[in-house]
Amino acid sequence: MTGIDKAAVENLLKTFTDPNVATDLISAKSVKSIAIDGNDINVKIELGYPAKSYIPVLTEQLQQKLATLTGIGKIQLDVNVNIVAHSVQKTLKPLPNVKNIVAVASGKGGVGKSTTSVNLALALATEGANVGILDADIYGPSIPTMLGLSGQPETLDGKFLLPKTSFGVQTISIGYLVDPDQPMIWRGPMVTGALQQLLTQTQWSDLDYLIIDLPPGTGDIQLTLAQQIPLSGAVIVTTPQDIALIDAQRGIGMFEKVNVPILGLVENMSIHICSNCGHEEAIFGKGGGLAMAEKNNIELLGSLPLDISIRQQADSGRPTVASDPDSRAAEMYKAIARKMAAKLAMRARDYSGKFPNIVIQNT
Repeated sequence: MTGIDKAAVENLLKTFTDPNVATDLISAKSVKSIAIDGNDINVKIELGYPAKSYIPVLTEQLQQKLATLTGIGKIQLDVNVNIVAHSVQKTLKPLPNVKNIVAVASGKGGVGKSTTSVNLALALATEGANVGILDADIYGPSIPTMLGLSGQPETLDGKFLLPKTSFGVQTISIGYLVDPDQPMIWRGPMVTGALQQLLTQTQWSDLDYLIIDLPPGTGDIQLTLAQQIPLSGAVIVTTPQDIALIDAQRGIGMFEKVNVPILGLVENMSIHICSNCGHEEAIFGKGGGLAMAEKNNIELLGSLPLDISIRQQADSGRPTVASDPDSRAAEMYKAIARKMAAKLAMRARDYSGKFPNIVIQNT
């Protein structure tokens, strides 16, 4: 009896599209090996992004796909995740103990950027990654409130801050270090200096992703931060109306100038959901995020609703992904997080840590 042909397996896998990377498994280099024993096959797949909730779906769909091969016997699928470090701006070096830093930015305030940042961080953690979040909004730190944290962080040897942890996510914020009622009347250089200290003098622990919630806008502070932080990528948050999209376009332009890849666009408050009747209405307009994504040749990672429960949960210190993990909104955040991480996984890797130090000695 003739066994299964390896080429037939590869050709079949080429017809299966991973929705998170928007390409087939072969092109994405996710298929690491195909072993054939007569009519039995063993396929090893490695995803470059956290996908705890997607792996069972992927496994079932691939089982069904491979079962269509004529004469197929046993099918064994081994799916695992390997998150690696990716390249940053050429003038900067990656941060120790942090594989990837992703900035979440917006051209203007009031678009739900911090709420999105927190829920994306929690979503990545839920999907199986080690995650941290740095609150870079020195003037208006909100991450402590959203994660239900307060008080001074502990220090290590009086030099490094130990991040505070909530829902499995490591966090640091100026909000932990100053009184909540104290106004931060600082000029730009003081702000960027404080952020650099928070970034480099925090003892992060083996992070796959560090999400940085940047302050809103595209002024001198934001540009300086984008130039000084070793970023693997950035995500832009906007709302559908024209005035927000104009400012978001400036944010895209800022990252392009400093050679930071845009991983995608998140359209927040795209649909208002009535808490009484469930009626959906696009009160801020429709299709703006998709039009902007197409204009800039970037991906629209997802659209999130204007839902009162998202606001209430963030204000109470238990964001949506943590407080209501099975909700529609939580599933949206997790889908956006997977796509964001998958987009990054397709980019160039950082190999700086793999090269040995060469020391020349005169003997």
